[in-house]
Amino acid sequence: MAERRTQISLQPAVLRWARERAGFSQDELATKMRVRRERVQAWEQSGKISRAQAAGLARCTYTALGALYLNKPRIETLPITDFRRRGDSSRPSLNLLETVETMLWRQAWMRGDLIEKGVGALPFVDSCCAVMDSPRFSARSLRAALDLNRRWTEECSGWADALGLLQDRADAAGVLVVFNGVVGNNAHRPLDPEEFQGFALADPYAPLVFVNNADCKAAQMFTLAHELAHLLAGATGVSRLENLSPPSDATERFCHKIAAEFLMPASALKACWPAAERAYDALQFVAGRFKVSPLVAARCAWAAGLIDRATGHRFYRDASGRLPQPSASRAQAGDPFWHSQRERIGLRFGAAVAQAVQEGRLRYREAYGLTDLKGQTFDEMPTRFGIRL
Repeated sequence: MAERRTQISLQPAVLRWARERAGFSQDELATKMRVRRERVQAWEQSGKISRAQAAGLARCTYTALGALYLNKPRIETLPITDFRRRGDSSRPSLNLLETVETMLWRQAWMRGDLIEKGVGALPFVDSCCAVMDSPRFSARSLRAALDLNRRWTEECSGWADALGLLQDRADAAGVLVVFNGVVGNNAHRPLDPEEFQGFALADPYAPLVFVNNADCKAAQMFTLAHELAHLLAGATGVSRLENLSPPSDATERFCHKIAAEFLMPASALKACWPAAERAYDALQFVAGRFKVSPLVAARCAWAAGLIDRATGHRFYRDASGRLPQPSASRAQAGDPFWHSQRERIGLRFGAAVAQAVQEGRLRYREAYGLTDLKGQTFDEMPTRFGIRL
């Protein structure tokens, strides 16, 4: 006990870094650690802290204890390409870093499992080139890979059905599709859609796309299409799409165009524009027809020359403050918890992990880490997902 109370001297900058990387103010950290704010201030000024308090600080800030003993803050960078357009040099949040690392772990395990089973590579991954191929040709290739026709968005009854269909078709094509709005299953660690909307991990055996489920559903439709386009281009990276301006990065611009053409072909958009102009709100009409957000409709209409830049920016400015809030991606039958787990784990990945455990090729402890499910809850997963082993 005395050893736990022993005062040690750590670097004040490292203690401050641990708090800031977790996104906490001094008041918030003090509340979590059940100490006064003055105590947190003292740690960050002098570096003097007890071993027990250092362990508590590491636990509350999701920091490895050893990192607090470093001489200077650890420089953390995304392990994948950062395609986000941001006006500052802000570092990625701890929540984003952990989410990407977890998905990389899932992908690495799935890749090894598929290769061990003798499953071949997927032909559509890295099949299009941003320099040589047109977005129209690439969008057609993506529809073919997912077994969707050219008018598939128009044939769906609403955003939720269209998003669910796209998710299912991507899963059936061999893509690991993950929708989550928090880190793992921790509701106290939400993912900020203002920081990122999604990312893609291109791989010929186990391609993975992640969609930030904290974003509104209409926006998620474009995000999922955009990340699938990244797989087509063989481009791993994290995305954050903003305003009407085209992305500055060539690959991101190419994927942006593929997603737009995939969801609402330019020829179909132009064909329906006369009817849209007769409607009360042309862009809302287009958004509803193609199951995209009004902001995406504005981007595409501007790119097609149907509205001028000033009209598009005015609409974007007015609409940004009244986007729909997150809602269920499709009708939730049964327990909402298991609906969420199906979104967060995915049928393809869940089935592979459950089968590996049943066959003795994977230990339960690793399976728990891969799925964020433990004990009886993990054992129930196949039945709840409708998986036959």
